[in-house]
Amino acid sequence: MSETIDLSRHDTFAKALVHNAARWPDAIAMREKAFGIWNSVTWAEYLRQVRLLCLGLIDLGVGRGEVVAIIGKNRPESIWSELAANALGAMSLGIYHDSMGAEVSYLLSYTEAALVMAEDEEQVDKLLEIAGDLPALRHIVYFDPRGMRKHADPRLIFADDLRARGAALDAREPGRFEAEVAAGQGDDVAILCTTSGTTSHPKLAMLQAGPFLRHSAAYLRADPKHAGENYVSLLPLPWIMEQIYAVAQPLVCRTIVNFVEEPETMMADMREIGPHFVLLAPRMWEAIAAEVRSKMMESTRFKRAMFALGMKLGMAALDQGRRSRLADLILFSALRDRLGFTFLRSAATGGAALGPDTFRFFLAMGIPLRQIYGQTELAGAYTVHRPGDIDFDSVGIPFDDARLRIDRPDSNGIGEIVATTDGMFCGYYRNPEASGADIVDQVWLRTGDAGYIKPENGHLVVIDRIKDLATTSTGVRFSPQFIENKLKFSPYIAEAVILGADRPYLSAIVCIRFSIVSKWAESKGIAFTNYTNLSGQSAVYDLLTAEVETVNQTLPEPQRIRKFLLLYKELDADDGELTRTRKVRRSVINEKYADIIHSVYADCDRVPVDAVITFQDGTTTRVKTDLAVVTVLPAPSSRMAAE
Repeated sequence: MSETIDLSRHDTFAKALVHNAARWPDAIAMREKAFGIWNSVTWAEYLRQVRLLCLGLIDLGVGRGEVVAIIGKNRPESIWSELAANALGAMSLGIYHDSMGAEVSYLLSYTEAALVMAEDEEQVDKLLEIAGDLPALRHIVYFDPRGMRKHADPRLIFADDLRARGAALDAREPGRFEAEVAAGQGDDVAILCTTSGTTSHPKLAMLQAGPFLRHSAAYLRADPKHAGENYVSLLPLPWIMEQIYAVAQPLVCRTIVNFVEEPETMMADMREIGPHFVLLAPRMWEAIAAEVRSKMMESTRFKRAMFALGMKLGMAALDQGRRSRLADLILFSALRDRLGFTFLRSAATGGAALGPDTFRFFLAMGIPLRQIYGQTELAGAYTVHRPGDIDFDSVGIPFDDARLRIDRPDSNGIGEIVATTDGMFCGYYRNPEASGADIVDQVWLRTGDAGYIKPENGHLVVIDRIKDLATTSTGVRFSPQFIENKLKFSPYIAEAVILGADRPYLSAIVCIRFSIVSKWAESKGIAFTNYTNLSGQSAVYDLLTAEVETVNQTLPEPQRIRKFLLLYKELDADDGELTRTRKVRRSVINEKYADIIHSVYADCDRVPVDAVITFQDGTTTRVKTDLAVVTVLPAPSSRMAAE
């Protein structure tokens, strides 16, 4: 890690920013692609933007201890807004840009947010629809003026006008910004970060600036980054790990944060930048792996043969702890370049478990992929694989500022993971009861995850959420997440939910990966109209049956999938079926699809469905169809189940 700042002195985000802008004013801090052109932002400009926005907020009457919410896609303005709020002593609250109105209303009402920084017309429309239920909301600042002429709400303020107010205050009160920054303390709560909320409304972890920066420095000691190296910001900024990678780590070691033009241009924009390190959620790694294999399906026979040979050589070399030069020559070097991964020194995945098969796929390709593990409450990740010490079953070893233990272990050493870090939160916002339930001795956090520590290498193995570990009615214990990850390695499967708790055997609800399966169907001359129609095709069922059978061969007999069906729609966070970080809400699935699940275990061959699907724009469509239930294996005998 290159030269870093003294965090005992520069113990807030704003102090770190002022330090970097003073010492390296002309160095690039950010880039954003707009209209096909990469526009650079220096540290001096970064500070100027934060200064004007901060003073503008002060001029509007926003004070210390208030909440400033931020909603929009990943843009420099979102980070400027966050630091502007922190500079004046307010708490920033990131809201996922694709959140529905009810979710946004809950967060703004719960926190009594004084002001929202919104990206564009889409977000402003969403806010104005719920503003009548938010008496504490005084102002809505928007950055993109397109489409805003139709609005005349007095709470609306264009960001340029806010900056003008900031400049005027700066002229009236020179040194006001510096005084506000100096008044900030490392123990001040800087961020209200939403937890994943797999069972109910998310809680809000209160994260202090100083501990957050110190923990980010510990992360950099475990996985070094250097000044001037490139990072492409792809994951939602409200997520705790994007706060680490796009906000805190750049302040500590001056990496460059790059923002793509649109989600659709992500891969092309990333290839142009050639990042030195990336952080992608498991679903993104799974999607990239699926897309690679999909492209090969459409390729020539020679290229398919070269791909198969390259993967065979690469996997064999990986099993021997080395890289295959021949595989690099015929396949991997060109593939890394096509994906934009040529200069990668470090690649991470976190937020959920990544299947071992996907992990091996990228390591064989030469991608230095590492699993990380952590919680929002502990300032994100606190374990990671070290170079040359990859264990496919584990999430690595702790950072030097982290401690963990296994509480109430069983005979196999499996128990609840309990941990602490320098960045540990100071409680849940306005929820002392939950804080008391999750914090042990004011130092340790109960993670709610089951796992164990490997005695031979000290690696942490995370099995699943304790509440999600399940047992069949015949006594077979299983981890749904483990089997689901195996299924999702298939290029044709986007999501899967394993059933079987208190049932005689395991079954699965599967969602096809429409982008891949539709290409496959077109290549086979199969006509279809939409997702529902395609997922009901008998040929698609045959295709997915083969994928399930392949996974079954890797599982112990009692844990194999006996039946499955293809759902008529994709699982969606807007429907409450997934969290915003794409974790399955099992309680919602069990309740929403109770009739379907009952039919699977009632030995029905088909399940009638009459449902209404609501789209993000509020429009609805009625789905009337029959879902086929496929029996892959006969139900296990009592003797087999006992084994």
